[in-house]
Amino acid sequence: MSLLALLPLVGQIVDKIIPDPQAATDAKLKALEMAQRGELAALDADVRLAVGQLEVNKAEASTDAFRGGWRPACGWVCAFGLAYSFVLRPLLPWVAGLFGAQVQPLPPIDTDTLMVLLTGMLGLGGLRTFERVKGKA
Repeated sequence: MSLLALLPLVGQIVDKIIPDPQAATDAKLKALEMAQRGELAALDADVRLAVGQLEVNKAEASTDAFRGGWRPACGWVCAFGLAYSFVLRPLLPWVAGLFGAQVQPLPPIDTDTLMVLLTGMLGLGGLRTFERVKGKA
């Protein structure tokens, strides 16, 4: 819960404890300043975290496509697996047949697992963006 949301309650308590209107107003102002400093400190921490993540993203993006770390490796595995399943596996026997060669049917791979990995990689990034746009993150 936000500290700013508690200010009306703090104001009521201050009014009961401090009878002098000027002193009560000063105490409420002090409580408001403290709450704002706390809110600003939390906002500053969020901004620092986001800036740090941007720096990590820049460092990962600055390397070439094959040496960028685990994310590109998973992406390349998914891309190769899907290309094999949907392009190479159906077309390779046909191309071999054009040249008169007989080939055994190529083994299938589990594309369900690939799709789980791929949609997880893409979905988490999309979900995080959606949360930030909606102000939930």
